[in-house]
Amino acid sequence: MIVGIDLGTTNSAVAIWRDGAASLIPNSLGDVLTPSAVSMTEDGTILVGVAARDRQSTHPALTATAFKRLMGAQKPVMLGRTRFSAEELSALVLRSLKADAEAYLGEPVESAVITVPAYFNDRQRKATRRAGELAGLRVERLLNEPTAAALAHGIHQREDKEPFLVFDLGGGTFDVSIVEIFDGIIEVRASAGDNRLGGEDFNDVMVELVRGQLKGVDALPLSNSELREIMRAAAERTRRGLTEADTAPFSLVWKGREIRRDVRADAFAEAAAGLIARLREPVLRSMRDSGIRTEQLSEVILVGGATRMPIVRRAVTRMFGRFPNASIDPDHAVAMGAAVQAGLKARDSALEEIRLTDVCPFTLGVDTVEFDRLGRMHSGVFCPIIERNTVIPASRVHVFSTVRDNQPVVEFGVYQGEARQVDANVKLGQLSIPVPPRPAGTVRIDCRFSYDVSGLLEVDLTIPETGASKQLVICDDADAPDDAAIAARREVLAALKVHPREDAANAATLARAERCYEAFLGERRDHIGQMIIGFEGVLQKQDPKQIKEARDEIERQLDALEGERFL
Repeated sequence: MIVGIDLGTTNSAVAIWRDGAASLIPNSLGDVLTPSAVSMTEDGTILVGVAARDRQSTHPALTATAFKRLMGAQKPVMLGRTRFSAEELSALVLRSLKADAEAYLGEPVESAVITVPAYFNDRQRKATRRAGELAGLRVERLLNEPTAAALAHGIHQREDKEPFLVFDLGGGTFDVSIVEIFDGIIEVRASAGDNRLGGEDFNDVMVELVRGQLKGVDALPLSNSELREIMRAAAERTRRGLTEADTAPFSLVWKGREIRRDVRADAFAEAAAGLIARLREPVLRSMRDSGIRTEQLSEVILVGGATRMPIVRRAVTRMFGRFPNASIDPDHAVAMGAAVQAGLKARDSALEEIRLTDVCPFTLGVDTVEFDRLGRMHSGVFCPIIERNTVIPASRVHVFSTVRDNQPVVEFGVYQGEARQVDANVKLGQLSIPVPPRPAGTVRIDCRFSYDVSGLLEVDLTIPETGASKQLVICDDADAPDDAAIAARREVLAALKVHPREDAANAATLARAERCYEAFLGERRDHIGQMIIGFEGVLQKQDPKQIKEARDEIERQLDALEGERFL
């Protein structure tokens, strides 16, 4: 069984292509979105999803969120005294989604199509693939998120479309893709993005906006990690409140005091103007690279939960001179598209006539030397061979020559990026080839790059004069640990005491109740405390029917206190 997975910064989802349609799979709580959060309890038990997210403000040192932004980096995340990499935390989320899918489908899930931001570089993509492997999945393909959204949209419409733009602003990343559908082919014309821009950044703006209004006894420093997470949670609620109203409350409880301020939509828009401005450059880059003008776009499709913000929708409307299309749920589109791709991989008969092309998200090239007008040599200069937004699969050749007399060997460093100096790009590999001793500039070296949709890059060097050749193959898992190392890391993750699925609902309810206890004061706080004590007493009886009735009742009362829970 193969599924499609949207591994998101804020929320993740899993979907399946079955009976000619894509459908989302609910988790153990019945929700189709699972928070991308991992928390460790004091006894070492691992919580994933809602239960973990609700501990963010109460146990910040034991909880991790937004770790997708660290994928491919060598920065560890500490949960208490336990060290995790971003890919290991992502593997725990993926493993939870895998377990949910298996419980729902009633059969093992062995493979997955996993989505990544279009602007993820090679290291980030490799880390994502390793996360899938650590979760016990065979990763059939890494699919760009806006491409997945376009795929879902194309299947939904099932008709030819003029070029349209997918505007994907999620919790932590921003991607833009220009797509065209014709004769059963979904073709991506160009992609661009910003891996450090998303809803989390708008939450930070909200925090700073409110902090500026808190003076005197209400002033709140952000040096305390617990306070910082409480403020970020409050900012998230306020930002969502402004989606449907011109004013929304920002409220929290800190050291026994309730602090509340009303935030106006226009004040938030002014504070977030810098982030809104950053949305423009990736859009312009994708338009330039595709050669498509704004008036040639048939529509603009919104994807990602952060596109629900009115300030974002207004910015998109001004940018394109038209209202965007939000007919597909922005939180679900990527997972649905991943399920479509999973169906394609499984060769579902309903998808026989659907084909998908994609583009190379970053320029691929080698390091070279250049001479200035005075004959001085400058090394470490990037020479593009396959430029960004080239439709893949693609193969390109570039001719080089020696730079010194009787040079014995030529070294090629293989890089990915857009910077002129190679040290600002991502190095993918190194390749060298011996050359015959000749005067500088007289030995020709053909360097061919071949790149396919799976992320595999072949670099072929050929010396026409001698027929000598060398090849380097760089694929998504080329620098991954060997099978033994992967197996060892999987054993470490498997040894973690993960909260059982059947108890996940109880853990989530307790975590939510404890968070609410800290958020309220007075009689409401006392009431929540009594509910927690009562629920813990029911849990000790281990009667499933009584536990469910008590859990439903406490959830009903918590809903009444703080409104419906959001994901």
